[in-house]
Amino acid sequence: MDKPALHTAAQALVAFIHDGIPLARAMALELGDYDGERLTLRSPLAPNVNDKGCAFGGSLVSLMTLTGWGLVELALRQRGEDCDVYVGESTVRYLSPVWEDFQAEAQPAAHADWTTFFATLATRGRARIGVTCQIPGEEGKPAATLEAQFVAKRRTTAAE
Repeated sequence: MDKPALHTAAQALVAFIHDGIPLARAMALELGDYDGERLTLRSPLAPNVNDKGCAFGGSLVSLMTLTGWGLVELALRQRGEDCDVYVGESTVRYLSPVWEDFQAEAQPAAHADWTTFFATLATRGRARIGVTCQIPGEEGKPAATLEAQFVAKRRTTAAE
């Protein structure tokens, strides 16, 4: 898929997120970038601020979770797979406060393999894949990280 097609697919996903997840609208989530392997979503600080004036931890983890989920959802859509995607498990680390607009970057985990994921999905109707996400912070260090396993499960039709 070329860059304009990837961007169009990612924009459609963001619209889908806004339509189905009120929290994403409240966070003012928007597309950063998508290159087919890495997805970036952004949110402004103002609707995500806590009592200390920095980004609310719940907003950080929500943006990372939505970005990881979105990465898997886009991979499925690109291959014409009709699946529900769930976060199976995740671990989050908050490393430093975020004092400005922020973004989350998601990519497959080092051990993740899309070929295995899609082969398992074809055989079992469900599969899981590891995704790593981060909120970039100051001096190139992450402000927060999320390691997650996302599960895709084929939707069943009335005829099945």
